[in-house]
Amino acid sequence: MSHHARNWLKFGGLVALAFVLGLFFAGLLDLPRTSVAQDPGRGGMPIVPVSAPRIPEARPLADLSEAFSAVAEAVRPSVVFIESRRPQSAAAVRRPQNLPPGFERLFPDQPQAPQDEGENIERSTGSGFIVSADGYILTNHHVIEGAQSVNVRLLDGRVYPASIVGSDKDTDVGVLRIDAPDLRPAALGSSAGVRIGEWVLAIGNPLGDNLTFSVTQGIVSAKGRGLDPLNRSDRDIQDFIQTDAAINRGNSGGPLVNVRGEVIGINSAIASYTGFYAGYAFAVPIDLARAVMNQIIARGRVERTAMGVYVRTATEEDAIYFGLDSIAGVKIDNFSSEDSPAKRAGLKPGDVITAVDGTPVSYVAQLQQLVGFRGPGETVRVTVATPSGTRESTVRLMSAGTSEGSEPVEVTPPAPPSDGQLNALGAATETVTSALAQELRIPTGVKGVVVRSLSARSPATDHLCPAENGRRCAPDVITEVEGKPVRNEADFKSAIAGGGQNGVITLTVVALDDRNTSRVERIRLVPTDR
Repeated sequence: MSHHARNWLKFGGLVALAFVLGLFFAGLLDLPRTSVAQDPGRGGMPIVPVSAPRIPEARPLADLSEAFSAVAEAVRPSVVFIESRRPQSAAAVRRPQNLPPGFERLFPDQPQAPQDEGENIERSTGSGFIVSADGYILTNHHVIEGAQSVNVRLLDGRVYPASIVGSDKDTDVGVLRIDAPDLRPAALGSSAGVRIGEWVLAIGNPLGDNLTFSVTQGIVSAKGRGLDPLNRSDRDIQDFIQTDAAINRGNSGGPLVNVRGEVIGINSAIASYTGFYAGYAFAVPIDLARAVMNQIIARGRVERTAMGVYVRTATEEDAIYFGLDSIAGVKIDNFSSEDSPAKRAGLKPGDVITAVDGTPVSYVAQLQQLVGFRGPGETVRVTVATPSGTRESTVRLMSAGTSEGSEPVEVTPPAPPSDGQLNALGAATETVTSALAQELRIPTGVKGVVVRSLSARSPATDHLCPAENGRRCAPDVITEVEGKPVRNEADFKSAIAGGGQNGVITLTVVALDDRNTSRVERIRLVPTDR
């Protein structure tokens, strides 16, 4: 045997000896025959759970989480799921399939729901909440509008038919009633004291049957919001609470709740280009909803009172003109009739209402709520800023009538005046003549100057509508300056040369729409721009 072969034989013997010794010692150690991964039911040490870390700084968050859970647990039994059935209309057939009723015109490019020729009943769902142990329920008008039948499902699964007590389109508030035992009414708070930034919960039934009694959380983002795209008439009270709590179709009518478990609003609308939540949701303030609800329960309808004025929220120019400490109040544009209670009380176009019965008024919806739900013949004490100073007047309220909005009359823009001169308003104007009156359809008796065009730097851009506007709005005729009639351009130039108050001038303007609406505008004067 060669030397090389003997070496390989020795090496093999050593390997064999090592293997045998390994088996011997493994037997002594009683090692497992399978791994834990192969047989999880045998062998291995159990994992010992560790305690949660102590984080004292997180205690407020834990308390807040507990508060949210407690509020949701307390309020959810008061929330109801509403299913209404109504005759299917042509509008319903054509409704974009992702949108709730009333939102179609905001999203004209959405895909349309297909028509089911074999079905003539439209089913819709929404939310509401119980407000009394005897079965009254608050919801939105648009949830139950036109319904032939309404069913209400409670959190515990019970279902009851509901009767429609009444609803009000202008505030989007509706009232139902069910006959059921063991109801838990929600506590109604006050929206007047709601602060921007406070935490709120929204509870409702988003997206139909599958996500019923959902709870979302956010803050109050703003107050006093008006939703112009949803505006239906000048009787609407647009005073929404804005929140970033997630709200979707189906949430309408559900409660917006503060951390004390009080309802501060009725979730009503979302701002979205898709029909789904995009960060902006709006609720009817509970103070407004409660006033409407009480009238519906007492009378079956809502009766409004008014001062007989057309108004707008005051502007910075109004505040400067009157020397007000803040930009707040409501400016009177005109009166609803010659027999207007406000006119009889001595108020005038251009006056700014700053308070009613001592309660400050900052914007139009506040004024509407302060006077709108009283009885005809009741009086209110109105504080107004006038050119001669602040004074108080007593106004006896009248029953409010219905007034419908209208679209501007389309007119052909005339050629600009030959001189094209711009005055201190940065505007080119032209005297109203018989020929111009016929061309622009100016009614008999309206005298003054037509606003032809505005310069790029004119401060009147956001106040006046020129004839050369591409038919975007009804042209304006300026009829008075500082309460004095204007008959022609000479009168007008002379009047504005005299200035106004604190660099702001007051104009009375008639819009050439189909109602020839009169209003008051206040504008800061600027140097002539040629």
